[in-house]
Amino acid sequence: MTSYMVELRPFGESDLWLIEQACLDPEFSAPFEWVGFRSLEAYKQRWTEDQMLSKSPYGLCVSLLKDNSAVGWVSWRETERAGPFVWEIGALVVPEMRGRGIGARAQSLLVDYLFAHTPTHRIWAGTEVENVAEQRALEHCGLSQEGLLRGNHFRDGQWRDSYIYAIRRPENDDRPRP
Repeated sequence: MTSYMVELRPFGESDLWLIEQACLDPEFSAPFEWVGFRSLEAYKQRWTEDQMLSKSPYGLCVSLLKDNSAVGWVSWRETERAGPFVWEIGALVVPEMRGRGIGARAQSLLVDYLFAHTPTHRIWAGTEVENVAEQRALEHCGLSQEGLLRGNHFRDGQWRDSYIYAIRRPENDDRPRP
């Protein structure tokens, strides 16, 4: 298996095809992330306003170090229930690059970034019970499974269960980094 080194960077205009695919192509985010068509114009307007960097949800492009090509993105957002200084994170890697550890490395970089540049004390992610690849990626980033949320996510005509994974600031120094 080839090892891919990645970096996180702000979205450039040439990276907006990623968002277009996610909004308009069900196969792009299949099988776990497709939740229906979304407004591409709203995302383009958001990029024009702040490159997805000044308000929640925030986003960074995941690119390969070798050639700077965009292969996905990571995002983080505030959620009311979790309280202040808690981020929910997520990632999407283009289908042809999945299974190569890119998502785990990108999410690990995002965890490093958030602990270094925000006063966060907790970072969490939810993933469907069936999404074993994402569960392994989160574990490789040092997040621990905390629980099960039943009927938490609606996709493909039915409510689905999700696992919650999290890491707190005190656990960050000793976590593995893929």
